[in-house]
Amino acid sequence: MNNYELMVIFTPVLSDEEFKNAQKKFSSFITDHAGEIVASNPWGLKSLAYPVQKKTTGIYWILEYQSAADLNEKLKIQLLRDEQVMRHMMTKLDKNAVEYNHVKRNGGFPKHDKTEA
Repeated sequence: MNNYELMVIFTPVLSDEEFKNAQKKFSSFITDHAGEIVASNPWGLKSLAYPVQKKTTGIYWILEYQSAADLNEKLKIQLLRDEQVMRHMMTKLDKNAVEYNHVKRNGGFPKHDKTEA
């Protein structure tokens, strides 16, 4: 099982209910195909760096999951078929990225006092 991070930008015209249903749809797709959801982080409505499909904003969602490599191609097909998805990006995480994400989710890195030495 490999670790992956999926960033999806949904069209900004979705209601909260539609956004939650879309998240559930893709999370369920991963778990139905023997994957495991590690973390889900809905960022909400953000401005885009450049217009996409004549839209200047999008609803961002970050999903961290574990799965076999062959699941990504199936997931990509589902994302491309969905009209609510404007853009998506899958990234394979190495052990350092997995550790960084875990620490970030659980309160951040410990703060060191500069007077200690």
